[in-house]
Amino acid sequence: MHDATHALLVIDMQNDFCPGGALAVPEGDTLVPGINALMDDFRVVILTQDWHPAGHSSFASTHADKAPMDTVEMPYGTQILWPDHCVQGTHGAAFVPGLRTDADLILRKGFNPAIDSYSAFFENDQTTPTGLEGYLCTRGIERLTLVGLALDFCVNFSALDAAKLGFDVTVRTDLSRAIDANGSRDAATEAMRQAGVELC
Repeated sequence: MHDATHALLVIDMQNDFCPGGALAVPEGDTLVPGINALMDDFRVVILTQDWHPAGHSSFASTHADKAPMDTVEMPYGTQILWPDHCVQGTHGAAFVPGLRTDADLILRKGFNPAIDSYSAFFENDQTTPTGLEGYLCTRGIERLTLVGLALDFCVNFSALDAAKLGFDVTVRTDLSRAIDANGSRDAATEAMRQAGVELC
């Protein structure tokens, strides 16, 4: 019998984060078979989906004289600027072909045009909740296993927030891939270890 208190959280397995996409993570698409197989081990499966309106404030194209990977200061702190990606209703925002989507919940994030949202739990101001914590608590979930994209951004921020909220958190690094901008992969794995996240 699968543990009803343990959920699988599949982060942002979308076309724009895979090879050929606007913000491609190397080998991101190769994770699909492993993630699909892992879903059978969990009674509760949740998918997250980056879901930006056109002209989102985190897009470099929204800011004059800025290029992707530049930074700007937002009211909530420093924001990395990205290529336009995962725009609502586009091919890039769709789940990767072949990914199982027979999930308990599909949580969309990043839809507020004024604020980015890496974490599945909070927008980047780290105070505006997505509602996921409440959903998990009412379902009686205590443990989370995270997989998906990208290890050093949305998986990392989701894992750190989950740990901070009191969940028992594991990240399957074999079923996640990193952007690895300026050493961000090593920094993220160290931050997760420090927060008590199990990396396996």
